[in-house]
Amino acid sequence: MSITKEQVLQALSNVEEPDLKKDLVTLNMIEDIVIDGNNLSFSVILTTPACPLKALIENACRNAIGHFISKDIVVTVNMTSRVTTQKNTGVPGVKNIIAVASGKGGVGKSTVAVNLALGLAISGAKVGLIDADIYGPSIPIMFGLEGAKPMATNVNGKTRIEPIEKYGIKLLSIGFFTDPNQPVPWRGPMVSTAVKQLFNDADWGELDYLVVDLPPGTGDIHITITQTFPVTGAVIVTTPQAVALADAKKGIGMFLMESINVPLLGIVENMAYFTPAELPENKYYIFGQGGGKKLAEQLEVPFLGEIPLIKGISDSGDAGKPIVLNDEHELMVNAFTEMANRVAQQISINNARGLSADIVNN
Repeated sequence: MSITKEQVLQALSNVEEPDLKKDLVTLNMIEDIVIDGNNLSFSVILTTPACPLKALIENACRNAIGHFISKDIVVTVNMTSRVTTQKNTGVPGVKNIIAVASGKGGVGKSTVAVNLALGLAISGAKVGLIDADIYGPSIPIMFGLEGAKPMATNVNGKTRIEPIEKYGIKLLSIGFFTDPNQPVPWRGPMVSTAVKQLFNDADWGELDYLVVDLPPGTGDIHITITQTFPVTGAVIVTTPQAVALADAKKGIGMFLMESINVPLLGIVENMAYFTPAELPENKYYIFGQGGGKKLAEQLEVPFLGEIPLIKGISDSGDAGKPIVLNDEHELMVNAFTEMANRVAQQISINNARGLSADIVNN
């Protein structure tokens, strides 16, 4: 039978992108249609390589061709991606800035930030990570880079910092530039200047996502970053108990302030339950149960997932190889990978809404 490009597009116009609620053709997600007799191939351009609905969309495309054209067609679907961006982030080449924050210390925020960045990179995205916790930088330890010093190059008379690359992502930490055995007694203006340099004076290249590990609380660094750079969205990290949730609400309140106005991508509940290695099916809710999920429901923001508490997390961080890279900890790999996929999913949804709003306003 003879197949036309118009028939293919008409068939695929019946496939809806589940998150964006529009069909793939309207969203310009179908490209490279090639017809060779009874053989058909085309590309589906997803909004992120970390799309958790990739298999569902591919299957829907195959079914649409079979139902609306012919079941005898041999279909090849190339699932690829082009990460969206809503606005100029202020950092050349960077499409999206993700702030990872917590209202208080000790909730595992840096662990979540590190494994989020790596989870996005594992999916195929180009990722960078900034350790903006001036007073307690932990990224050098968690990546096994204690004592590492970034290289500097001269570009058009201006010094540019070269981020250190490891495990497929680009890294910068204030810990690369300070003595790890000495405190950093800096006043607000010095802190703000140092943080801006991690963004402005670095050669980040082309990045889909730049993850920023913020210090605990709500202080100078948070205000500097959110008011200087258009942050795509914030991920809030908490633990289940009431005292952590109370502080998380304060952190959320800061991002929602009119002068800051950063969208919330969602809430991650870290240390949600303890699962012993010898009893992987058991869950012990040491710090209470479901606090993060309830908070997300109250605020009507996405719940990005529960991260279990196991000894392997701290061991992996201390060893310089974050746990999402360790296939022996399947439970943790799945938890962090699913969280990263949900974060990417929310960014795609928010970017689509923002672009639609810009079209309407213009």
